Amino acid sequence: MARTRRRNRQTVTIDDVARQAGVSAMTVSRVMNAESGVRDATRQNVLKAVSALNYQPNRSARRLAKGADVHIGLIYANPSDSYLGRFLRGALEAAQASDNHLIVDICDDNTPAAHVASAMRLAKAGIAGVILPPPTSSAPEILSIFEELDIPVATVANGNVDQKHNDINIEDETASKAMTQYLIELGHRSIGFIKGSPDQMSSTMRERGFRKAMAEAQIKIDPNWVAEGHYTYRSGVTAAERLLTSTPRPSAIFASNDDMAAATIGVAHRHGLSVPEELTVVGFDNSPSAISVWPELTTIDQPVSAMAKSAFNLVLSKVGQGEQASAEHRFQHTHECRLIERGSSAPTNP
Repeated sequence: MARTRRRNRQTVTIDDVARQAGVSAMTVSRVMNAESGVRDATRQNVLKAVSALNYQPNRSARRLAKGADVHIGLIYANPSDSYLGRFLRGALEAAQASDNHLIVDICDDNTPAAHVASAMRLAKAGIAGVILPPPTSSAPEILSIFEELDIPVATVANGNVDQKHNDINIEDETASKAMTQYLIELGHRSIGFIKGSPDQMSSTMRERGFRKAMAEAQIKIDPNWVAEGHYTYRSGVTAAERLLTSTPRPSAIFASNDDMAAATIGVAHRHGLSVPEELTVVGFDNSPSAISVWPELTTIDQPVSAMAKSAFNLVLSKVGQGEQASAEHRFQHTHECRLIERGSSAPTNP
């Protein structure tokens, strides 16, 4: 009888507990690790499910709880240094809190060959799981390698609703639409837009949100007021130069991230334009650059560090389950983001 009971415990997974309690696997993991941020009623429901199912963390999970030598990998190829800093901070804090280790592989060349090389380096390092921020989160070469090796993956901002890996994201399109509507409410109709990097799904979603808001307000978008960008300060300078030398020029510019928005403010000053009196500039991300320029940027707060923590903890909850190939156990979590109004935006002049 004791042996049968022990076998039953071993076959119960964290996902079984999550379904029984009506919560996510991440929430179960937080309860089992006595983490904060879980409501008492939810915690009690999880503990009841744990008891009812005779659940005990598997061998890998017990090793994690004891601070064994478990390594989680991260492949990074994002061109924004501010994004990297905040993402690394969140991932490192999660690793420290769980007494585990983070191995970072920098993929400077965003090509299939470089993706394969990065994935193989981490695989040879013996990682137990991997987190992938954009743009590596949607790199098929990387995803297929870890899938074949049965290594748990948590992508961040993958953007593909049909993707089969665990994903942490925000609603880029909804947030971008809200920012555009905010500009329209300020009276702006001549709104310029700077796109993000073409190899990241967030760029597509943010442009889509901008276009939807403009269409719903029945405002025609001047093709000359939509400029290419790459999520870098330098690309923001180039894009802003194009927009601000157009005739007529827009009264407001929405840049797809704060680095490019900060560059736009710099270009505006060089052209003798006062922000926000003569030009409103807004960004996206709420990165350190949003408050390092004057005036400080109105922007969308994307909780990058929190998303990195969630991705790290999600991978830990999946380590050792052997269910990487099962679509039934995919998990997606959407973090909330909010519009932060600062000094770079103002109503348009009549």
